[in-house]
Amino acid sequence: MNNAPAQPSKSLFGAGLLAALAASLCCITPLLAVVGGLGGAASSFTWLEPYRLYLVALTVGVLGFAWYRQLRPAPAAADCCAVPAQRSFMQSTGFLASVTILAALLLAFPYYGAALYPTTKPTVSVATATGGAPIWQTRTYRIAGMTCEACARHVEQAVQQVPGVQSVAVSYDQATAQVRYNSAQAQTAQVESAINSTGYHVQHPTR
Repeated sequence: MNNAPAQPSKSLFGAGLLAALAASLCCITPLLAVVGGLGGAASSFTWLEPYRLYLVALTVGVLGFAWYRQLRPAPAAADCCAVPAQRSFMQSTGFLASVTILAALLLAFPYYGAALYPTTKPTVSVATATGGAPIWQTRTYRIAGMTCEACARHVEQAVQQVPGVQSVAVSYDQATAQVRYNSAQAQTAQVESAINSTGYHVQHPTR
């Protein structure tokens, strides 16, 4: 008779990781968009943001239950000579610890993800193509759809690619992007198009 305690199943591990991934997917995809060139696909998972706290709670609950099953004392064996069942690697405490660490890194991604973005310098030139002095203009754009600082970094990356842009500062909290550009090289519509290409959208765009 097998009296070994029930071990956490692979379905528990999978559910915990899946919930952790879903909780931060809206912030992971903007980085993938920059690194892998996914473009507007970055905003495909913004609908998950309102459910983030529930997904975090689900992750903690599932993995907490897995740890409970892993660490609870084994019931006393009826047969003193019974040989304990051997655990597989995926039932080991080490594997569960690895799953837990990975889930924690996924849940914390919105807080450190922005630091992973590659640095890109604006493509502004000092003079225009005709040799004239630059005509600087600063404009603030309101942006809908951003859910974390990673989204803001994604927008910054896109706007910095517009020729003529000198600087760009995107605020996730205020849902704005302040852009300074040479209007002899770049137009407002170009900046708006760069923002919209990320999958987030300029509110009240220029007609």
